[in-house]
Amino acid sequence: MTKANNKQKWINSYTDSLFEIILKLKNLDEARRFFRDLLTENEIIEFGQRWRVAKMLNNNLSYNKIEKETGMSSTTIARIHKWLKKGMGGYKLMINK
Repeated sequence: MTKANNKQKWINSYTDSLFEIILKLKNLDEARRFFRDLLTENEIIEFGQRWRVAKMLNNNLSYNKIEKETGMSSTTIARIHKWLKKGMGGYKLMINK
């Protein structure tokens, strides 16, 4: 496998451009307007729920309590927990901010 093939598929000039433009958002109104144009309402709600679950897991709430409060499946909660503990550190970075 070449070095280029080792690169993660989601890291490319298109996604970098997206991340760079997100960094230019100045306030909640701009973020709401941009993400509503970029994503469906359901996608925004899903991302919001995932963020909520990450914060709940960080506060050591049980999967059962999280599932009851959010309606998220235990599989999704487990996936978020995996990324919270062994991901790239993005959840922890933002929770600590």
